[in-house]
Amino acid sequence: MHMRAVLLAAAMAAIVFVVSGPADAQKVLKFASVDRPGMPVGDAIEEGLMPVTAKMSDGKVTVEGHYRGSICGEQKCGEQANQGLIALWRSSTNNFGNFDTSLTIFDLPYLFKDLESADKLSLGWLGKAQRDEAEKGSGHKVLSVFGTGGFRHFGNTKKSVHVPSDLKGLKCRVTKSPVEFLLFQAWGGIPVPFDWLQTYQGLQTGVVEGLYVPVPFQYLFKMHEVAKYYTETGGIWSGAHLSMDITQYNALSDDEKAALHKGVEAFDKIARERDFAWVISETDKLKAEITEWYKPDEEEMKLWRAGAIKAWVEAKDTYDGARAERALAEQGLTDFIAALKKAGAI
Repeated sequence: MHMRAVLLAAAMAAIVFVVSGPADAQKVLKFASVDRPGMPVGDAIEEGLMPVTAKMSDGKVTVEGHYRGSICGEQKCGEQANQGLIALWRSSTNNFGNFDTSLTIFDLPYLFKDLESADKLSLGWLGKAQRDEAEKGSGHKVLSVFGTGGFRHFGNTKKSVHVPSDLKGLKCRVTKSPVEFLLFQAWGGIPVPFDWLQTYQGLQTGVVEGLYVPVPFQYLFKMHEVAKYYTETGGIWSGAHLSMDITQYNALSDDEKAALHKGVEAFDKIARERDFAWVISETDKLKAEITEWYKPDEEEMKLWRAGAIKAWVEAKDTYDGARAERALAEQGLTDFIAALKKAGAI
């Protein structure tokens, strides 16, 4: 019983009570991530989540932002939320995999044909289905699934890449995601898991020769200064989520939850709009400073999608095949559905 009390106390530590009267207590929810104001997510927190949550709760619930990884980053923030050190957090959908596989479906290559489809489905029925699934066993209440940076595209330091076979022999920096590793293996490249903060130097020295990252982040971290050849491969959507530790969420009153959800709606609108604009502006900037930006035609895109099938097969136990098929069908991706079915991926 004593241990249970200790755990409950820790889980509530991120909700700070500021008492101004005997019946008036303000709850301060700590949010932490690697984002910052001036970027889409940071702006959406500051201009949407914070003011609307405070307004709708008559000031009884406020959100306190901690940015640039000052407290934690990515999945570490989720761990700290479960420990009660913070309440709200944001990471990539890929890094939510430390808690359960409910958001893995958003990381499947070529699940979405374009950003408009990704936005519609993540905001609509697919997003809701996966958020509900996450609530059952992840230890977190997923409040929103959204994009940050668009799709991943391939840049390299060596040569033009138009089709997957052009990747042969190229050492490609990948994350620790098994899906991404398998994808590059299937495309014919040499996948090299490599720390993001070391990637610029790795490209300079030749330890790695290419990278598969959303363009805004490639431009922000100046990767285009070294990688001069780009291919609009698309594939993996740069999905993200906004979540809250489930114990702390359940401790809120119905009115407090309603106020928070109104704040999330405001966050969603700003984050999505700003991200679309960010992708366009940063892509235009990058294109002006590189040697080549190549956009494959439809026949070439079929070759890129074919390489994704192995990753789907290997990840089969982590996603609902019927939901994936429905999402693809709504986008008219019938040929890709047929190929996935033939391989036993759905």
